[in-house]
Amino acid sequence: MLAVLLVTATLIPSLGIGFTNSPAGLVFAAVLLVILFGTVFAAVYHAEVIAHRIGEPYGTLLLTMAVTIIEVAMIATIMLGEKDVPTLARDTVFAVVMIVCNGLVGLCILSGGLRFREQTFQVTGVNVFLCVLIVFATITLILPNYTLTTPGPVYSQLQLAFVSVVTIILYGVFLYTQTILHRDFFIVESDDDDAHAPANSRMMVVSLVLLLVSLGAVVMMAKKFSLVVDAGAALIGAPPAFAGIVVALLVLLPESVAAVAAARKNQLQKSINLALGSSLATIGLTVPAVAVMAYVLDKNLVLGLGPQEMVLLIMTILLSTLTLGTGRSNILFGMVHVLVFAVFIFLVFAP
Repeated sequence: MLAVLLVTATLIPSLGIGFTNSPAGLVFAAVLLVILFGTVFAAVYHAEVIAHRIGEPYGTLLLTMAVTIIEVAMIATIMLGEKDVPTLARDTVFAVVMIVCNGLVGLCILSGGLRFREQTFQVTGVNVFLCVLIVFATITLILPNYTLTTPGPVYSQLQLAFVSVVTIILYGVFLYTQTILHRDFFIVESDDDDAHAPANSRMMVVSLVLLLVSLGAVVMMAKKFSLVVDAGAALIGAPPAFAGIVVALLVLLPESVAAVAAARKNQLQKSINLALGSSLATIGLTVPAVAVMAYVLDKNLVLGLGPQEMVLLIMTILLSTLTLGTGRSNILFGMVHVLVFAVFIFLVFAP
């Protein structure tokens, strides 16, 4: 079935149907989006099957890796398009941080709080997440505005290479901490008791193969997705940051569903692992990958945020340290995060 959908999405443009305002063009764009969303969900589903069997926190790590591959593919194909989009990586990374740390975390806390009133999680694990996130966000989204080697919100090639190496090293140390050194920081007893299902080698192999096929399909359709984003932005008169938000929403939607479902099962720790792990993987892996692509393709890469976005980022970090620093959640914390996310979306279209 997946192969038929891919062939259809590939052959339709050859019939002269493009992403235009014509009925045929709009229908094709809608069909392609449905296919792409379905493929992304399939990739995350098979990653979840494997994750459930290998247990926490390795399962969460596998999910974030799958999402990162999808995100890098999307950014790369849009960068290779006819339009020069130097701010795409910055807009996507910033959108991921805002969606995850405000929208997703807020929705998880709110949905879990409405059902269980109060939920608990490991403060030590959250502190590890936030410690790394603060460094990542500062050196990739804020510091480029204040360097002297190059003017404007950009790094020089040497600076970008150094920052990329730093993020990879720090993310590697974080993974070592999460999976080996302090694994207990990221699980609670209820999660550990049901950490993984009995091994089934055949099912694991099937899920692994289907995961790779799904990821490959997403990469194949990413180019056409970039055309849909451009056409949609032109149709509604969206600002340049719209493309970054769409990419972030696409790659985060399946994982967000899993995170909210975990919160509603009184597994807020798993929700936080999924949410904050996504933001760290986005910066720690996506930024170095995009930096390499920008160098190879000789593309401009703007990373520094504007003043308005920096205020939102700093407020999000401070808010997260307060609401996630107690080890207990309530609906007020969730509502605050959700409303900050609403402010972010509103200011994108009405800056």
